[in-house]
Amino acid sequence: MPDRVLYLADAAVGTVLLGSGAVAWTGRRRSRVGLLMAVAGVCWFLGSVVPGLVFLHRGPLVHLHLSYPTGRLHRRSTAVVVAAAYVAAGLEGFVPTLWPTAGLSALVVAAAFDVFARTSGPARRAGRPALAAALVFAGVLALGSANVLLTWGADRDVLLIYDAAVCLVVIWLTVDLLYGRWSDATISDLVTQLGRHTDTAGLQAQLAKALGDPGLTLGYWVPWQHAYIDEAGRPLDVNLHGAGRVTTAVENDGEPVAVLIHDPAVQDDRILLEGAIAALRLAVTNARMRAEVRARMAELATSRRRIVEAADAQRRTLEAELATGAQRHLAQAGHHLVRLEPEADGELRTTLRKVLAEMSAARHELAQFAQGVRPQSLTTGGLGAALPLLAGRAGLPVSVTVSVGRLPPPVEAAVYFVCAEALTNIAKHAAATRASVEVAAEAGDIVVRVADDGRGGADAKGSGLRGIADRIEALGGSITVGGGAAGGTLLVARIAAKAAEPHEGRERGVPDEDRDRG
Repeated sequence: MPDRVLYLADAAVGTVLLGSGAVAWTGRRRSRVGLLMAVAGVCWFLGSVVPGLVFLHRGPLVHLHLSYPTGRLHRRSTAVVVAAAYVAAGLEGFVPTLWPTAGLSALVVAAAFDVFARTSGPARRAGRPALAAALVFAGVLALGSANVLLTWGADRDVLLIYDAAVCLVVIWLTVDLLYGRWSDATISDLVTQLGRHTDTAGLQAQLAKALGDPGLTLGYWVPWQHAYIDEAGRPLDVNLHGAGRVTTAVENDGEPVAVLIHDPAVQDDRILLEGAIAALRLAVTNARMRAEVRARMAELATSRRRIVEAADAQRRTLEAELATGAQRHLAQAGHHLVRLEPEADGELRTTLRKVLAEMSAARHELAQFAQGVRPQSLTTGGLGAALPLLAGRAGLPVSVTVSVGRLPPPVEAAVYFVCAEALTNIAKHAAATRASVEVAAEAGDIVVRVADDGRGGADAKGSGLRGIADRIEALGGSITVGGGAAGGTLLVARIAAKAAEPHEGRERGVPDEDRDRG
């Protein structure tokens, strides 16, 4: 009689596994749970025929408990536990040992709690049956291990408890899969997957996997074209879908967002379909918002650059007008006064000399002002000519290395004034004995380094460098200030390669308005 009971129990467990697998596969084809149950059933009967494979069914059962309700593993640690379960299940019947079952039980408990702890909201509620089932299965594994290790001698009772637990757990999971929170878990998993994307790439594949329709097509609505496009950007005619396919429109506040072309069977689970549509609507809306933010940031950067270029153009115009206007008139007036000086008597001659001295001082101050607006040497000779002259007025020894040629006027002006402000700060505050200026091209960018051997402590946020930093950032660059390798201060300014590209239609170093006047 006992042998017959065990035989019937053994046959019942295998039948329940195969039957539940068929029911789950028929009812939820998008889930792999039914397939895992069926594989466990085949392994169960295979173990009855081949004694060495008696534990083989444990691999797919562990896989089932740790991947329910989708049947898919999303974490590497969980996949390692499942792989270990398959290996242990295949070897334990041929290499008898007392500890693999106990260790497998502990791993299943740890992995089940880890999977559950990493879920939230609907997915956590849907994961409760999986957690409970995994704990029950781990419990009967531990019971069997304890019976062997502690020599209880209750083999028959433990086997019946094990068989009953497997049957009840599989039936429970099948019912929960068909009538429980499968849709909640699938939608939550879909939202998690879509949340990892910053654009719409991969949405079609994720939706096809969630809805169980490999042939699903996703189209995006393009407002300015009043048409849909597919993921490759090709026009999509939703009225020309093949036979046996239906379309589902996705809207947001009455405005088209996307369209799904899918198998009619997808509509059988309205909760899942509506949840997938909501997730898609959110993902597309977020992607559009990110794209708009990026576009606005690009527009802002372009606007800042235009402001810098306009200011530089005004400086060049002012510098040219000073050179050809006020300075020239002062020089001519001085020349006339010099011609009058020999004919003047004593008092008038003294007065003329004073006027000439004041005019010379005015011309010098005007030249210095023009130099501050934009040095003539920068306009005519570029950085290679202007920076050595700047270094000569720094008040301390400065080595200059310029390994770049002519650059667009805004970039040359930015580099020049960075160096000018840095050298002014060094002379005033650093107590340095020497400094160096280097301008080079690195990875296509223009990099400026100004270093000194002073006491350090400079800050890029200081009032002097803040305006220069704004100019650099407007050209898509950055500026940093820190300690040098041998002490002192090291200022590094980097201007993006795009800003350093010469503008089409301009001669190097010659602004449009100056060329037009020529």
